[in-house]
Amino acid sequence: MLQTFDERNRDLLVNINGRLLHRDEAGVSPFDSAVQGGDAVWEGLRVYNGKIFKLTEHLDRLRDSALALAFKVIPSHDELTGEIRKTLAANHMRDGVHIRLTLTRGVKITSGMDPRLNTAGPTLIVLAEFKPPVYTNAGITLATSSVRRFPPDCLDPKIHHCNLIQSILAKIEATAAGADDALMLDRQGFLAETNATHVFLVRKGEVWTSRLVACPEGITRATVLDLCRANDIPCVETDLTQVDAYRADEMFCTGTMGELVPVTSLDGRPIGSDRRPVFDRLSALFADLTRREGIVVCEPLG
Repeated sequence: MLQTFDERNRDLLVNINGRLLHRDEAGVSPFDSAVQGGDAVWEGLRVYNGKIFKLTEHLDRLRDSALALAFKVIPSHDELTGEIRKTLAANHMRDGVHIRLTLTRGVKITSGMDPRLNTAGPTLIVLAEFKPPVYTNAGITLATSSVRRFPPDCLDPKIHHCNLIQSILAKIEATAAGADDALMLDRQGFLAETNATHVFLVRKGEVWTSRLVACPEGITRATVLDLCRANDIPCVETDLTQVDAYRADEMFCTGTMGELVPVTSLDGRPIGSDRRPVFDRLSALFADLTRREGIVVCEPLG
């Protein structure tokens, strides 16, 4: 599932601290905390016909992560939304858009990890691209990675930070194994998530997903669980193992960038069959929800 260049994004204007710069212009200082140590938080947002789905929930998580990292200054939801609107308008974007929203601690007076070196900040980056969901309905394959997800006593996954080396290493392993993405376990051997998405299993009509121990608080994950409860689909959050996945009737992943996507195989073993009634139902319910709900950020299409 290698993403490709979209010609519509050739002349993107990227919003950096309110300044709109061509994608090829330098706009972030080499002394910025994100460059120095991945000291930043981020969110992925998706625009559906002039509306951003679950915008408030995403901005809440961004703020919570910045608070956990002791950022001195955190823009308000209104300020962030205003910069998002500004970026979309400058790029004439209304639909089929993914936004990478990044907030760094800011710029340091000299290189070093000490936050007291930060005298200017934060840095806000709004990167909006024309980008449909990165996965197709044909599904994806997974390979279990040797890289483990941190538990809260090592690095709490509730902090949605920009240091993604764990995920990158896992992705490298998956690519080498011929899989689309990597399934990542926690230190006890339970399923955590993939390198990019949350994981769900289906067995005998019941939906299972991992507890929030070694994976972040997913917005799409929470939406799927809400859809299950609202539509009488049994669901449970529990510890899951690879064996649970191998014998599942269905397996799927969720995330803002990829929405809902079925998993066709894990470690070379096929998962379930071509029939995925629970996934198909949840996917349809999710699509309907994104059409109906969201915060308006630009004029919708005609």
